[in-house]
Amino acid sequence: MAKTVDHLGESARDAMELSVEARIEHLRRPRWIGYNQAKKVLGQLEDLLTHPKTHRMPSLLLVGETNAGKTMLAQRFLQLHPACDNPEGDAAVVPVLMVQAPPGPDENRFYEGIFDALFSPYKPHDRVAKRQFQALKLLKQIGLRMLIIDEIHNILSGAVSKQRHFLNVLRYLSNDLQIPLVGLGTKEALRAIQADPQLANRFTPVTLPVWRMNREFLMLLASFERTLPLRRPSRLTHKVLAQKLLAQSEGSLGELSALLTAAAIYAVRTGVEQINEEMLAAIDWAPPSQRRQQAERLV
Repeated sequence: MAKTVDHLGESARDAMELSVEARIEHLRRPRWIGYNQAKKVLGQLEDLLTHPKTHRMPSLLLVGETNAGKTMLAQRFLQLHPACDNPEGDAAVVPVLMVQAPPGPDENRFYEGIFDALFSPYKPHDRVAKRQFQALKLLKQIGLRMLIIDEIHNILSGAVSKQRHFLNVLRYLSNDLQIPLVGLGTKEALRAIQADPQLANRFTPVTLPVWRMNREFLMLLASFERTLPLRRPSRLTHKVLAQKLLAQSEGSLGELSALLTAAAIYAVRTGVEQINEEMLAAIDWAPPSQRRQQAERLV
């Protein structure tokens, strides 16, 4: 088999020994593709994690369109810095914690998200001051060194006064715990953070741009191909196929991953064992903008 699958990476080669259904299950699992910008951001996160404690900790704001890969990148960083048991302490050591911002600038729900992420009980009717005290105590107990807040642009969905209060809460957390904050969000997140000059000075914005047809994109496709357990090479970097994939994904990393996964599953089930133009036509993939237009027509 080695002669027929030398286009695959080790994990994909191992998956070739599985049954059809097990191979499809393997395809549906999240996969990490370490492209250059992602590696750069991981390096920046490492620098933040090891930054000496100070009363004014630097922070980072990772900005990208929906499905650009922000959350996946943060989850990769979490995997590199997992929680570990602490037999000598009262709680496990959790160096990095990721929580999702509440649907609006709601301090109470923000603390609930922290408690839920750490499986820590709380009383539903506690006053916000008590929850803040409990959250700070808990985060100190676990030795938290970085807090990642996903969907941070959600705070814009409330009144301006509540937005400012929520931003004050974030600044207070960073100051009290002396930890860096990492926000993940769309370009609206920049507007949210810039509403507070003190926070804006601390957050370094880093973008995950939309993909274009260039060498980086072709390298990305080549990396994807090595992860897809298909018996025949697809040659995703071929000009025509690469342009088709870029058009159908509209430059979104998440869309590209979902598109290639759907095509690879179809290729396994039909026995074609490669992704080609005919395969992409067969799965009838609608680009994100087309899906939005279809949804708007239904409203």
